[in-house]
Amino acid sequence: MHDTVTTDLDALDLTDPRTYLTVDEDVMWRRLRTERPVHWHRPVGDGPGFWVLSRHRDVMAVYKDDTSFTSERGNVLATLLKGGDSAAGKMLAVTDGHRHAAVRTLMLRSFGPRMLASVVDGVRARTDRLLAEMVERERFDFATEVAEQIPIATICDLLGVPLGDRRYLLGLNQQALSSTTGEHTELDSLTARNDILMYFSELASHRRESPSDDVISVLASGVVDGEPLSDAEIVLNCYSLILGGDETSRLSMIGAVAAFLDHPEQWDALKSGRVTLESAVEEVLRWVTPTMHFGRRAVADVVVDGELIEAGDVVTLWNTSANRDEEVFDRPGQFDLGRTPNKHLTFGYGPHFCIGAFLGRAELHAVLDTLRRRVAGIERAGEANRLHSNFLRGYARFPVSFTAEPSPNPA
Repeated sequence: MHDTVTTDLDALDLTDPRTYLTVDEDVMWRRLRTERPVHWHRPVGDGPGFWVLSRHRDVMAVYKDDTSFTSERGNVLATLLKGGDSAAGKMLAVTDGHRHAAVRTLMLRSFGPRMLASVVDGVRARTDRLLAEMVERERFDFATEVAEQIPIATICDLLGVPLGDRRYLLGLNQQALSSTTGEHTELDSLTARNDILMYFSELASHRRESPSDDVISVLASGVVDGEPLSDAEIVLNCYSLILGGDETSRLSMIGAVAAFLDHPEQWDALKSGRVTLESAVEEVLRWVTPTMHFGRRAVADVVVDGELIEAGDVVTLWNTSANRDEEVFDRPGQFDLGRTPNKHLTFGYGPHFCIGAFLGRAELHAVLDTLRRRVAGIERAGEANRLHSNFLRGYARFPVSFTAEPSPNPA
């Protein structure tokens, strides 16, 4: 049973994954937005204290401000509280300024709608095949057998990972993420992450000699300020695409099915065509908010809502609260597939706005479209397992049973 957060807000521990499994998050974030929109979180263990920003306008303002705040000393609690990120200055997510802009411009060559057209066609075909198989099954785990398969295959297409290597890479990716499911230790996850880095190091070396039409080749042949990208930059940005390209899409797909079960009237609205797929995609992204937070470190003294944030302070930006802010969203606690406008911050904002946002939307669009066409009904088929994380929000396992449409519409 969820604690309704009647205790002192100072007692909350947002670093502890158990908090998100035991409190009513809507109540917690509403209280913070109302009572402490800029909240100082006490130090936990050996880590420093940190600021918690919960209002949409404050979160958006810090995302936009890369002069007063930096990502190069960590961008999530795990790295911010340890003092930094070893990938800083090399991986796009933890690089700022001119270098960030130059490498991002280089990578964007592969992420525009025109360049991604064939990849998106592949997403639609793969999703249709996969769900056509699943509706014939008595029960299956939507999380591992559907949602886990689509994003990793898509990113492999984009990166140019050979077909023969994909099962190996999928296994490594599952192990790298497994510490949030409780199935493996943090050491197992670290070993898998290192193996992924080694794999991309070898593939990048091959692409330097034999370029192809993929992101790795773009990075391997890329030049910034007259110099080629370092091996570390190439490998870390490939790994970042694997992680970033997986998390939001995978958890949004699972979250959509969970939301349809909890809100059958919205499933009916999708099935009947009363809402567009485009607005449905945006509302699922807002409602699920798979990435709960990101963060920055202040590099100058800044006043936010009357509170002085000093240079050196850790500042956390809570998407999961911003996306339920009553100042921005009408009836934010209601799942409404027809919601427009929908100014969610699921993909961030400003210079670090998610480079794969178009692709993530396309993947979720394909899943919702295929569910609408091929699935007549959805039922739970077992206990769902929540992730154990202070960063990601969603399900590791989600067993369901689908009833097939007798005559599904063509894709």
